[in-house]
Amino acid sequence: MLRTPRALLLDFGGVLADAPPQPPAPPGLVRRLAELVDGAVPDERIARDLGDGARAYTRWRDDVSGTGEPVELPHARVWADFVTGSWPRAARDAVERAATPLAYAWTWRERWAVRPGIPEALRHAVDAGLPLAVVSNTLCGAAHRDFLAAAGLSGLFGAEFYSDEAGPRKPNPALAHLAAQAIGVPIGDCWFVGDTVHRDIACARRAGAGAAILMRSPRTDAEAALPGVEPDARVEDGHGLLALLREHAPA
Repeated sequence: MLRTPRALLLDFGGVLADAPPQPPAPPGLVRRLAELVDGAVPDERIARDLGDGARAYTRWRDDVSGTGEPVELPHARVWADFVTGSWPRAARDAVERAATPLAYAWTWRERWAVRPGIPEALRHAVDAGLPLAVVSNTLCGAAHRDFLAAAGLSGLFGAEFYSDEAGPRKPNPALAHLAAQAIGVPIGDCWFVGDTVHRDIACARRAGAGAAILMRSPRTDAEAALPGVEPDARVEDGHGLLALLREHAPA
């Protein structure tokens, strides 16, 4: 039996928005980097290093999730550690100076789309008096924030916490604690909704959330099991979350 929620903490990709994969080296970003370094690095090498860097950063994120209290890397360090380390000094410096807008461009997805049923579930929660907060791991939270604003959803959230801005990365429970504190609800009265067991459900458990809800996404199906860590409930999309909220509405 799920505990009645007093607030919702929600992941971004896989919960609020579908995040279709993009090429490891998006052509527009390759062109932007080429202009920035003014020919110091050939386009072909930029594309190769960007693709290799995207895969290396993904491996780093997977590896750090298994540590005690993972934290996000600063934008400049992501570029230096995973992409530009072997570039000429002038090119590395140019990328470092533009690290944050470049991180935004690398994060943004033209094909992001609000997941089915999410607007209805969020508005139902707000109408029921449940504060909402975003709790998301990301290279650049500003891109997520701008998408939610463009989708007309940002006004529903009392707080948005992104790992690059706040520091902690899920499953570090500190990110969930920050969000719960910001909306003024004890973490034990919050439902935590995410699409991965290793990051979201593990974070919910470590933080002491009132319930851990797993919303299925392509990442959910690709994820290996995590022994001893299970969600309290599983839903397919926002419609499933809405049904669960109605089932466990405050008395």
